[in-house]
Amino acid sequence: MINEIIKKNGITFGVTIGIISALITSTIYAIDLNLFTSWWIGSLSILTYLILGVVLLSKTKKEIKTFFSFKDAFTTYFIAAVIGILISTFFNILLFNFIDPSAKDTLNELMIKFNVEMLQKFGTPASAINEAIAKLKENNPYSTIELLKGSVFSIVFSSIFGLILAAFFKSKPSQE
Repeated sequence: MINEIIKKNGITFGVTIGIISALITSTIYAIDLNLFTSWWIGSLSILTYLILGVVLLSKTKKEIKTFFSFKDAFTTYFIAAVIGILISTFFNILLFNFIDPSAKDTLNELMIKFNVEMLQKFGTPASAINEAIAKLKENNPYSTIELLKGSVFSIVFSSIFGLILAAFFKSKPSQE
């Protein structure tokens, strides 16, 4: 049985993470689609989720007041991460497939351009670049299926991140 504090905090922070992610996406969408290819936006987003994870686990550990096991810490983070990712994915599916489907085509072209520029910077041969372009054109990362696949990857990545955070926040066993 999951501790009520763990469940409550996981759900509350999960919804918060999902809403923040949707707000970040909608803000970038409203300002300039080119920002979706910006490395600093990605870094800022990761930093935001890191801070929220630390706050979540700190708050939960304080509220539990007793032993905060590795499992409890990971479960708290995992619940929040999955809920946040699902809300974010649902928002992205709505935005890019129903509200403004043309935006996903524009973003796909921007991503192709960004990847070509990166490959050129690394001195990749033209034949390999052309091959990469062909593969990128076959696949649209903002389609519903690709967004759902991406959410699975995000859950796996978040789980690894959650394991690391749980190791830091678990209570130390008391010596008797």
